Amino acid sequence: MKYAAPSSVEEATSLLSSSPSAQVFAGATDIVPQIHGGRQAPEVLVDLKKIDELVSLTSDDKKWTVGAATPTVELTENQAFSQEFPGISEAAGLIGSDQIQSRSSLGGNLCNGSPAADSVPAMMVNGTRALIAGPKGNRLVDVSEVVTGPGQTCLDSDEFVVEFEIDRAPSLTGDAYLRMIPRTEMDIAVVGAGARVTLAEDGTIAAAALALGAVAPTVVRVTAAEEALIGTTADEDTLAVVAAAASAVCNPIDDKRGTIAYREQVAGVLAKRAVLIAMERAQQRNGDV
Repeated sequence: MKYAAPSSVEEATSLLSSSPSAQVFAGATDIVPQIHGGRQAPEVLVDLKKIDELVSLTSDDKKWTVGAATPTVELTENQAFSQEFPGISEAAGLIGSDQIQSRSSLGGNLCNGSPAADSVPAMMVNGTRALIAGPKGNRLVDVSEVVTGPGQTCLDSDEFVVEFEIDRAPSLTGDAYLRMIPRTEMDIAVVGAGARVTLAEDGTIAAAALALGAVAPTVVRVTAAEEALIGTTADEDTLAVVAAAASAVCNPIDDKRGTIAYREQVAGVLAKRAVLIAMERAQQRNGDV
C-alpha cells in the first residue's frame, strides 16, 4: 500500500485516478479500523489533511465554509460557529472521543455512508452543500444527495469532498441535534434527530426542517412534520403530529442496539424534543449573528 499526502486538490484527484482502488482519508478514524478488521487495503491511500482548503474554517456575510477534513474539535471550539449552528456543533462533538475529534471530520463522517452518522441530520436541516472535486471539475451537491445507501455515496472513485458551504442563519433561527445511544457516550446512535426552526415576528414558525438518522438506509427528512409546524407555536397537538410523522417515515432494522418498534417510538420522542430546543434557541437569536 502506497501512502500519499498531496498539497493540492489537483494532485489529489490525479492520485485517485492513478489506481482503481485508490482511496482518500481525512482522519483515518474509519478506514484504519476497517483495514484491521479485514477489509482489503487500497493500492494508494491519499491523505487529505495537507491540503489547505480541506482543513479551513472561514465565514463571510453570506456563508460559512468548512473544509471537509477540518477536525471536528475546531468546530466545537469555535465560539462563533457554535453559536450560529449549535446543532452542527453538538453533532460534531458526538463523533467519538476527545482524541478522535482531533482527527475526525464532517467529510469523513458523511462519506463513510453510515445511516447513523451524527453530523448528517444536523447538516441536512441547515441546507449544507458539499463541493465535490474530480478530474472532470467541481460540482456542488446538497448533502442530502451524497449518501445513496449504507456505505454508498454518489461520488465516483476519483472524486472527493473538498468543503461544505452553509448559508448564514437568519435572525430568529435555531437548530439542534439529539441522539439516543445505549451507553452514556462514545456509541452509535439508535436514533438521531436534527431540527431547525425559523420564527416569524409574531412567534409562530415560518420555516422548519427535521431529519432523522439511524432509522432508514439513509438519513431522511420528515416533510410532513415540517409542514405541520408552519404557522404554529409547536403546541402539544402540533408536536403530536410531528412525533407521528417522524415515526411514520422510519424504515429501520432490528439490531443489537434496538428493535424496529423501539426506533420508531424513539424517533417521535427525539423529533419533538429537537424541535422544542431549536425553537428555544430561535427565540434567543432575535438580532444579528
